[in-house]
Amino acid sequence: AFMAQPGITESQLAWELEKFLRENGSEPLPFKVVVASGPNSALPHAQPTERPLGYGEAVVIDLGARVGSYCSDVTRTIFWGEPEQTLSRIYEVVLEAQLAALQAIEEGMSGAQADRLAREVIERAGYGDAFGHGLGHGVGLAVHEEPHLGSSSTSILSRGMVFTIEPGIYIRGFGGVRIEDMVVLEKESLRTLTKARKGLRR
Repeated sequence: AFMAQPGITESQLAWELEKFLRENGSEPLPFKVVVASGPNSALPHAQPTERPLGYGEAVVIDLGARVGSYCSDVTRTIFWGEPEQTLSRIYEVVLEAQLAALQAIEEGMSGAQADRLAREVIERAGYGDAFGHGLGHGVGLAVHEEPHLGSSSTSILSRGMVFTIEPGIYIRGFGGVRIEDMVVLEKESLRTLTKARKGLRR
């Protein structure tokens, strides 16, 4: 099996991930695999470059598969070795914000109310200006569709909707962290559809 190691470039890792998805049953991917390392991880929509991945820096990996014409979407931020101290702090804040939203979102909320649950955690930690996009978006036959979860969203969340929860903190020229899961809104709570591990300690 392929094992990524420091020194591999963003583009090489993105290609290995794309191959893995296709060889394991994905139809053409719903979007290009994002691998963004070091200062590139501060760009929410970065495209892979020839930059080699290094120790202690953030590596944001955002990918999705397509099966039966339906899309998926997940992001993890990983580190080789001990993350730089500020990155470690940012990771914990983003994870806390994501968990707050995952635990409290319920049927009948607006997209803006859902966004607020995570944004308050990030603002309280002093990084409000560094979370520059909405909390999430619907996923289905298209990878971005209704509902929209953002600070000005009027979408009403209802049972059966599938959407992402993906807060992030991005420090220009330094690095960033995003953690994204896909969820379905059920009667009592959200059910997380993505199973990839998260957390700094593996």
